[in-house]
Amino acid sequence: MDSVLPIKNLVRLNWLLVVAFTAISSVYFVFLLEDLPIHKIFYTVMTGLGIGLVGFANVGILILLERRYNTETKRFKTYRLLYTYAASAVIYIGLSPIFDYISKKSELYPFFVFPSIFVVSSVVVNTVIVIFHDFIILHSDKARAGLELSKLKTANAEATNLLLKQQIHPHFLFNALNTLKALYRKDPYAGDTYIVHLANFLRASVYNHAAKVSSLAEEVALLSDYLEMQKIRFGVALDCTIDLPKEILKDHYLPSFSLQPLLENAIKHNDLTQEAPLVVHIFCLEERIVVYNNLQKKSVNVSSAYHGLANLAERYSLLSGDEIIIKEDKNTFSVSIKLLTNEYSDHRR
Repeated sequence: MDSVLPIKNLVRLNWLLVVAFTAISSVYFVFLLEDLPIHKIFYTVMTGLGIGLVGFANVGILILLERRYNTETKRFKTYRLLYTYAASAVIYIGLSPIFDYISKKSELYPFFVFPSIFVVSSVVVNTVIVIFHDFIILHSDKARAGLELSKLKTANAEATNLLLKQQIHPHFLFNALNTLKALYRKDPYAGDTYIVHLANFLRASVYNHAAKVSSLAEEVALLSDYLEMQKIRFGVALDCTIDLPKEILKDHYLPSFSLQPLLENAIKHNDLTQEAPLVVHIFCLEERIVVYNNLQKKSVNVSSAYHGLANLAERYSLLSGDEIIIKEDKNTFSVSIKLLTNEYSDHRR
């Protein structure tokens, strides 16, 4: 991964190092060094100046090298060390005459020893700065990698959610068109009514295609169109009641296209006759939407084609981490899903 250098953080670190080392050196010079007060102040200033110049030289070298090399390459790392140590040596050797002019310390050492002290000091100072800079760069890279991983996970979840939603529509549309064809043969008026509800349903599907969640009101409206279509198809063999309080419709949310597949699932897997109608009750219980029906399973197994409950369960898990609750006994079957609150409203678009 090509790292983007955290220049602002490195600059802040440099100022922090200047202040810290200046404070530490001032304590040393004031309390432990026997010299003139003006010299102690001068030594403190020179310490801060040296740290600052080397630190900002390091940042400048990093910027120049980043423009030419990938920061993860061996060449970048090698050149960085060579140039920063050379620059720090030049800076300290350049400061040595100023230091000597005030302190006259070179008189205490042979000719080559005094400059050598500054070269060694430059190596120590640059090593400390490189270590601190590496820590900041490593921390920045780790944070950036975590952010990119989070974005990838989000993008993957959104893509998976969209794919799962797309699996619903072809199955539904195939059944709807077959029903519409049969209706126009027997009852054109019923066919006209059916196609109005089908158009409403498809319009909502297109409008909410990219939305991960919908308001409960939108889900109920979508479900109502689907329900009217099924009532035209099955008549009194389908008895469905939607009993949801109005106050929860607009400020609560569900994964998009979640109620309709639950009703579709009940219709698909149960026998519906005038003598033994399928009774479905949709209501709210303890912040959950419950879709409850009497159980009269079809004698022939129906393939789910990976939509319906499994589809909804996976989308719900991707979105909120919650699970749908399925209960089945000898005579009844129910599915309940937790209502989502306003914190999920940002996922609508």
